[in-house]
Amino acid sequence: MTLARRFLKHALSVASALSVVISANACADELVVSAAASLTNAFKAVSDVFEQQHPGTKVLLNFGASDVLMQQIVKGAPADVFASADQKAMDKAAAEKVIVPATRRDFAANSLVLIVPSDSRFSPATLNNLASANVKRIAFGDPASVPVGRYTQGALLAAGVWDAVSAKAVLASNVRQSLDYVARGEVDAGFVFSTDAAVMPDKVKVALNVPTQMPITYPVAQIEGSRHAEDAQAFMNFVMSPAGQSVLAKYGFKPAH
Repeated sequence: MTLARRFLKHALSVASALSVVISANACADELVVSAAASLTNAFKAVSDVFEQQHPGTKVLLNFGASDVLMQQIVKGAPADVFASADQKAMDKAAAEKVIVPATRRDFAANSLVLIVPSDSRFSPATLNNLASANVKRIAFGDPASVPVGRYTQGALLAAGVWDAVSAKAVLASNVRQSLDYVARGEVDAGFVFSTDAAVMPDKVKVALNVPTQMPITYPVAQIEGSRHAEDAQAFMNFVMSPAGQSVLAKYGFKPAH
């Protein structure tokens, strides 16, 4: 079994366990929003404002790798809204028929960056510098289950250094884990979204802005069979509204269009 397959199998077992936890925590009157890990800070702020404007609604946030969240939903975990960090995870949710296709909308955009510890002297001019023997460990999300990993793989393949870099990979279960690895100095460099790098400006610094093969866009959709369809629509409408977009912008997210 390959490392990627073992990692995905572990991620799915974690998804099953988390489904039970979410079921236990979710109350009948709570709107459950499962969102990509990179949205953690932004969606906490979005939810605070949303709850102020909708005093009868309580938002329960569930963050993680987009594919793992999708598997939780497929396995029956309570959820009303799904926000993923790439189109592929949402496409999988659509294929599993767990979202309402007509409600799917892109609400934000991001960019990919290579980060290093703030005190690092490593200053790569291009991705090719990652092939250097001096670079031992590079963190990024597993492409099998983490959107940032898929974007990273695409960028490294385009640069012709995927084989060299993947041999040094420290696979992360989500983008925030990749950020943590770099912040703690456990790796020489790591790939995250630009919004994640901004979370720890004192611990990491951006070494490179990395072009991606596909635009990094975030879709959101209502879950099929949601018991809070009206609240789910209201939440998604708020995310798309000028007020919601303003909150996202404070955390570095760009408009989707």
